[in-house]
Amino acid sequence: MIYCVEDETNIRELLVYTLQTTGFEARGFSCGRELWTALESEKPELILLDIMMPGEDGYSILKKLRADQNTKEIPVIMVTAKDAEYDKVQGLENGADDYITKPFGMMEFVARIKAVLRRSARVTSDKTLTCGCIQIAPAKHEVLVDGGRVELTRKEFEMLRYLVENKGLVMTRDQILLHVWGYDYYGETRTVDVHIRTLRQKLGKAGNLIETIRGVGYRIEDAL
Repeated sequence: MIYCVEDETNIRELLVYTLQTTGFEARGFSCGRELWTALESEKPELILLDIMMPGEDGYSILKKLRADQNTKEIPVIMVTAKDAEYDKVQGLENGADDYITKPFGMMEFVARIKAVLRRSARVTSDKTLTCGCIQIAPAKHEVLVDGGRVELTRKEFEMLRYLVENKGLVMTRDQILLHVWGYDYYGETRTVDVHIRTLRQKLGKAGNLIETIRGVGYRIEDAL
């Protein structure tokens, strides 16, 4: 089930119709209040979330979703007419999995949804990964720094895991985009920089293990 939160009736109905005709189950909601009511009885596979809505806006809804243990792992794609870099960065920093700017083609729309669902459904290994004071338990979706748990978004977790799996090697921004967001992701490499910044902040002193390779990408080492 995919939830579509969009206050404009015509757009909401078009998105829901497109999803239903391409094999998905979908429900539309005109505001955050309707979404919260639905979430009490059902957990969707993905939420499409408009930003500019009367009452509670998309940013506020996204923050609440990520702060709640019951909804923090649900993939969220921001669907909005706002295309300024600041708006994209704000959505991604608050935990959005992708960002689609109106107007967009329906084929691209469906492809982006499939890409996000593929990434969220990726089977994880039970093998614990380590890098310096960082421990990653993929099956538990758990990250520890010096024994203390660190809460990461899905994309931050996947990015950290990818870097640690390739410890000592330089991963380009394009490689990270491809691995974490999938082939169908049409975003810019700026997205990687945004997520690296927030990842470093959450890791605290361990964030210094992630090295920026100017003009290329990023590398993680056991020690700098």
